[in-house]
Amino acid sequence: MKSFTLREILTACGGEFFGETSILEKEVSHITTDSRKIVKDCVFAAIEGERVDGHNFIPQCIEMGAICTVCEKTPPNHLPHILVKSTKAALIKIAAAYRMKFEIPFVGISGSVGKTTTKEMISSVLSEKFSVMKTQGNFNNDLGVPITLFTLEESHEAAVVEMGISDFGEMSVLASMSRPDVCVITNIGACHLENLKDLDGVKKAKTEMFGFMNEGGVAILSGDDEKLREIKEVQGKPPVFFGLSEGCDFTAKDIESNNTDETSFTVCYRGGSFRATVYALGKHMVTNALAAAAVGKHFGLSDDEIKKGIADYKTVGSRANVIKTDKLTIIDDCYNANPVSMKASMDTLSGFEGRRVAIVGDMKELGENELPLHREVGRFAVEKRLDLIIAVGDLALEIYKEARPYIDSEWFKTVEEAKLELHEMLTIGDTVLVKASHSMHFEEIVDYLKEM
Repeated sequence: MKSFTLREILTACGGEFFGETSILEKEVSHITTDSRKIVKDCVFAAIEGERVDGHNFIPQCIEMGAICTVCEKTPPNHLPHILVKSTKAALIKIAAAYRMKFEIPFVGISGSVGKTTTKEMISSVLSEKFSVMKTQGNFNNDLGVPITLFTLEESHEAAVVEMGISDFGEMSVLASMSRPDVCVITNIGACHLENLKDLDGVKKAKTEMFGFMNEGGVAILSGDDEKLREIKEVQGKPPVFFGLSEGCDFTAKDIESNNTDETSFTVCYRGGSFRATVYALGKHMVTNALAAAAVGKHFGLSDDEIKKGIADYKTVGSRANVIKTDKLTIIDDCYNANPVSMKASMDTLSGFEGRRVAIVGDMKELGENELPLHREVGRFAVEKRLDLIIAVGDLALEIYKEARPYIDSEWFKTVEEAKLELHEMLTIGDTVLVKASHSMHFEEIVDYLKEM
């Protein structure tokens, strides 16, 4: 951790300190909310969660070497602590203060779909020139972003921060901490509509980021998204658009895929072009690569550096991960789902040869329009001429109903019920997409298919 004293932490969060005042001038080694990650001279921030209360671990954390704790409840035995009204709110203030110690480029990324993949792609490209700190996993909310920022080290030369939201005002909190020099938005899709109501609401919430972009920064936006194309100016400058639509500043042509794990294309931008390959499937992976190319060019990377960074990208978790077994080709995309990502995955599936099967489940947090949005996905499956739809869940019943008159379709209420019948419905050589919201636990279906 860059030089950061306990006094600076106290000043940032505005809490009340209890303990030997001499330790206030000590530099802390780390700030963590995880009692399993205590190191000497770190600060332990106690969070009261739904299942576990971090305050219960304060004594053992101090014993293990923590210099102090930030907490909402007074710990026993006069242990050194900074008392605050809200540990979460304190961490946000502390993270914002720590971020300001760095004068390196910061890239902020958000969007309804593809932000994690785009974060990884941009990080891979920038790593060709810089030592990059990036968000790990899905640490992209009001607790994850502070934890991410606390991993910044003196040696880092650039930072890529993913920001995920579900309501108005949340992006302002996240962006006020990260203060990006570049704002990347992948799309405006139908998700978290129970709070954001409609696409205009999603756009309004995502673009709160612009109010915290550093002077001289740039917005890099999807030119394939209707709502983002409406944006003509951000802080007095036109956005840079990436995508496959006409008029984008960074676009692609001659897209070729081996329908396994490789997609090649020509990146075209004002002043040049180059051939690139991403080792992943789908046109949406090409657009993610175009976003990374736009960021790379903004920071002065050469065509060769960007090309290598795109090629070095690795698929993350259950995101369009292609698994080959003796019997099936499985597209494991069960990390999460909304209408935009579901359609993108079905589009990818439609490009495969042979029998194409989509095992799809409920898409959560879509608000009052959840039923028509599921029906829309069913119609898209018909449009793409998929061979079999296997729908699972109460909401996915709408996908089944819409597809059933036109293509083979089955519906099951639960994952367990579906697993009992899958071996009867699938045949050797099938390509099978597996996709639903994370809470549907479709990873169980992927595990089952791998053992078939």
